[in-house]
Amino acid sequence: MKIVLAPDSFKESMTASRAVAAMREGVRSVLPDAECIGVPMADGGEGTVDAVVDALGGDRITVEVSDPLGRPTRATYGSVAARRLAVIEMAGASGLELVAPSDRDVLSASTFGVGQLITSALDHGATELLIGIGGSATNDGGAGMLAALGVAFTDGDGAVLPPGGAALARLQHIDVSGLDPRLVDVTVRVASDVTAPLLGTDGASAIFGPQKGATAADVAVLDAALARLVDVTREALGHARPDRPGAGAAGGLGFGLMEFLAAECAPGVEVVAQTVGLEQSLTGADWVFTGEGSVDAQTMLGKTPFGVAQMAARTGARVVIFAGRVAADADVLLANGVEKLVPITAPGVPLEQALRDGAAALTRATAEVCRAL
Repeated sequence: MKIVLAPDSFKESMTASRAVAAMREGVRSVLPDAECIGVPMADGGEGTVDAVVDALGGDRITVEVSDPLGRPTRATYGSVAARRLAVIEMAGASGLELVAPSDRDVLSASTFGVGQLITSALDHGATELLIGIGGSATNDGGAGMLAALGVAFTDGDGAVLPPGGAALARLQHIDVSGLDPRLVDVTVRVASDVTAPLLGTDGASAIFGPQKGATAADVAVLDAALARLVDVTREALGHARPDRPGAGAAGGLGFGLMEFLAAECAPGVEVVAQTVGLEQSLTGADWVFTGEGSVDAQTMLGKTPFGVAQMAARTGARVVIFAGRVAADADVLLANGVEKLVPITAPGVPLEQALRDGAAALTRATAEVCRAL
């Protein structure tokens, strides 16, 4: 029997790699002769660096960068030297959680730190970048990131614009001559489940700006500023596609990555799965065990367990999802390629205890499922 273990992290309880180890222990206790293949997974958000580094035997590199407000902070990205691959979570440098609610300023927040992470990755020899772009505090269309990589954004007097999306309203010229030349030979893949366009009522500013502290007036300012970015980008590059799915992700960072760095944008779980070789691991598998901290009907909207289940269905493997919490509406997954939903925590267990004992609980639940096989 071949069993593939492909969980996401169980937030605040265990990493995806630790979840794989817990599952493996449960399988071995009941089916010692089973072939177990562990593939730590993620969906492009928090935990993506850990999942890819652990799956591929890479390293973690920590560097000092600027946070969304230009303050120094330390951010970690993954490096897999054998593949010349770097894995970056933009939230590590430009994420909303780096700024206290009282300090949030979406008008001036910048993605400069993301560009600094990319520069460090290039310094370490990366020729392939996987960038997860969830959880941003920014709305600058990626201009800050590009500035860190050598692109100049200037006003009518030739002065370099200050950081932030609002300043783009004064944008007159984009000079790409200083863009880091090493990027010509780099493949950039963006992991994002956001398909929003850059502009308009369904765009970056209107849909996600309020989550970052934008008022209705701020939204109007930012949307107009990003429209200006589109116009000048078209003049500078000869192309600009603000309606492209994902252009509005992370406050328009998706637009900046796709237009200036020729990035490809795809659902996070698909990008991670391709990177760690999940599909190859699924070949010949009888069962696939996946999971994360909580599953519900929303799990079908790009979350790791459902993405894994969809891939498993193509190979004929049967799928079990484990979770700390299984909501009542999660039953919809049983009609969409999932054989069994397994809560690993008994009803009534305090959250603090459930998080602390998550690995042991996952091992026990996995063993029980294996006995039922």
